[in-house]
Amino acid sequence: MERESHESKSSRFRKYWFTPAKHQRADPCCPNNEISDGDDYERETFLKDVLSQSVDMGPCKLSNELRIFVGTWNVAGRSPVGSLAVDLDDWLNLKDAADIYVLGFQEIVPLKTRTVVGAEDKSKATNWNLLIGKILNDKYGCPWLTPMMMNTGTGDEDYTRNPKKPISFAGDQTPIKFPARIPANQLFGGSRYVLLASKKMVGVFTSVWIRRDLLRKYYISNVKVCSVACGIMGYLGNKGSVSVSMSIEGTSFCFVAAHLASGEKRGDERRRNHQVSEIFRRTFFARTPKDDEYPNPNPPLTILGHDQIFWFGDLNYRLYLEDNFARQLIKKQDWKALQGFDQLRKEQEAGGVFQGWREGNIEFAPTYKYSSSNCNRYSGGPLRRTGEKQRTPAWCDRILWYGKGVKQLSYFRSESKFSDHRPVSAQFLAQIELLESTNPRVIALSKFLPSIPLSKQTKGETTVEAKSTLAALMVKDREESSL
Repeated sequence: MERESHESKSSRFRKYWFTPAKHQRADPCCPNNEISDGDDYERETFLKDVLSQSVDMGPCKLSNELRIFVGTWNVAGRSPVGSLAVDLDDWLNLKDAADIYVLGFQEIVPLKTRTVVGAEDKSKATNWNLLIGKILNDKYGCPWLTPMMMNTGTGDEDYTRNPKKPISFAGDQTPIKFPARIPANQLFGGSRYVLLASKKMVGVFTSVWIRRDLLRKYYISNVKVCSVACGIMGYLGNKGSVSVSMSIEGTSFCFVAAHLASGEKRGDERRRNHQVSEIFRRTFFARTPKDDEYPNPNPPLTILGHDQIFWFGDLNYRLYLEDNFARQLIKKQDWKALQGFDQLRKEQEAGGVFQGWREGNIEFAPTYKYSSSNCNRYSGGPLRRTGEKQRTPAWCDRILWYGKGVKQLSYFRSESKFSDHRPVSAQFLAQIELLESTNPRVIALSKFLPSIPLSKQTKGETTVEAKSTLAALMVKDREESSL
């Protein structure tokens, strides 16, 4: 009898794991080749039986790969408009969709005295997030809010989400507030991508989005943000960085969006080098009491403590080259010769900044400075117009990375004429290490078990505490996902 029972379970195991995909129930918001969590009673019962009967096979390390899109764009103080959707579509390269989108913006507000030293304009970041969410999710037939529906909303864009724990905010982090009249299912019910973290400091803004199904597939923890202002007098926010720290399973990530000192005089590169050093020195991801609750405690406190780091933004490094000669090389599209005069590469070689960091081969034209919006001509030069700034074209907008397990798939610029900068993006394959277990089957099979929904008491308490906030909407969305 015992042998028959064992053979029966083995047969059921083979039947489940080797059933053709067309017989498996698909999640409407997931690609056709992905298996949904599923709630079939027989499968759930059988999986529990397998887990309970599993034999300890010793410690095991498993890995997986994620496709990460990193983009940077200096938008020259302009607010997002409806016509920008086409430009965003091109920049985000949705034909080759990524698992995670990490977007860094510079100058989402004009860098004037009142915006640098005055109160933060919270609506700018909210409007950018709404447009980004619309582009990411409309592409897959999932409805999203339009910016017009947010005209009564307020927002605090310093937001992080820990999808595996009840919504909480460390330090000065507070949830984005949305109008109470917008139901949660209208915000996230059918979305494929959800906002994981967002932070604005004057004009520097970062927004991190993740595929909804990955929140159930992987353990994502320790999502934190930190901003460093190192502009005027070394401490104002017209220049500086916004960083996001997070762990996916056993691999820690840090995304640093930066805007460094401008200027093309000799010696200005040393100011930029100093600001990079300051960002490294002053970026700190504070510990919270909840850190000890995670399976991978003691998360990184500094940028260099992370396994994989991506640094991107308007880094403002210029060319050690006379303007006329630079324009001749650009006309010939001799990017290799032009890179020989690139400040950032020269500073790396001299050991002044980013030693050991990597950047893909640049095979596109300099991204700055274009004459004006809706123009393909660089500012200055022999055709310089009255009042136009004389600027030698340069690759100001860059994406670098550091760490093992990262492979760059592409590095290119888009052709939006929205500002005097062209947006730049890169796609990466990032290897992540799945959390260790003494039972490899538990790792593989537990991801297909439905999660346990929150009790009614917990739901009620959370809703009361965060009523009319994005946190409340996120809580409801997470609960619906787990049902």
